[in-house]
Amino acid sequence: MEPRESWAALAAGGVAGVCVDLILFPLDTVKTRLQSPQGFRKAGGFRGIYAGVPSTAIGSFPNAAAFFITYENVKSVLHHGSTPYLTPAAHMVAASFGEVVACLIRVPSEVVKQRAQVSPSSSTLRILSHTLYHEGIQGLYRGYKSTVLREIPFSLVQFPLWESLKDLWSWKQGHVVDSWQSAVCGAFAGGFAAAVTTPLDVAKTRIMLAKAGSSNASGNVLAALGDIWRTQGLSGLFAGVVPRMAAISLGGFIFLGTYEKTRQLLL
Repeated sequence: MEPRESWAALAAGGVAGVCVDLILFPLDTVKTRLQSPQGFRKAGGFRGIYAGVPSTAIGSFPNAAAFFITYENVKSVLHHGSTPYLTPAAHMVAASFGEVVACLIRVPSEVVKQRAQVSPSSSTLRILSHTLYHEGIQGLYRGYKSTVLREIPFSLVQFPLWESLKDLWSWKQGHVVDSWQSAVCGAFAGGFAAAVTTPLDVAKTRIMLAKAGSSNASGNVLAALGDIWRTQGLSGLFAGVVPRMAAISLGGFIFLGTYEKTRQLLL
């Protein structure tokens, strides 16, 4: 992959990340509060719907940029000399590497954001300083494993499906898809991936919001899923699935469409 293409992927990914995260922040807040152990109303209901937005604003660009520069570079290496039959596997591996790298930036931002979303009376800076004082740096990485375990299955579904839908549409019309068509493919792929990975998202939310020293604070994803199943059943595992699907479908449209358009402009 040429340096110009790498820089284009980095810049386009960052722009796309900022756009989607800020536009869809209210839906994300509703989803987090629906998944919160104290329940939607006690977590804030519809009050302070932009609580935690500074954390997202700061983390969005580097997070998305890190994902796409990793994704495009790994995809480029794996595509070299590979057969068409292995293309979906190449997309899966590239997306997985991208998520592992991006989560190094995403998780601290996500921890602060989600704690602010369920405590709208506290400022982002206060929550950050409180977390560092009581839990140290490891507190900001609470839920790293659960986030990676959520994001990798999500990307294993979303990105191969997105790429396959683009290829199919390109083949049908006889030329490469436009950015709006890529956005439509992204919306479908994102919504489907969001639905099937919601239980992992609920577990990640519970781990990030758990009080220090509690069982969920240990970060054990299977234990968190088991606890949700025992106390709330299937409805608990799929808490917030509708706003999550809505947010990620719309997010996939904005994120992947903006990425393709910005990358085309830069190249």
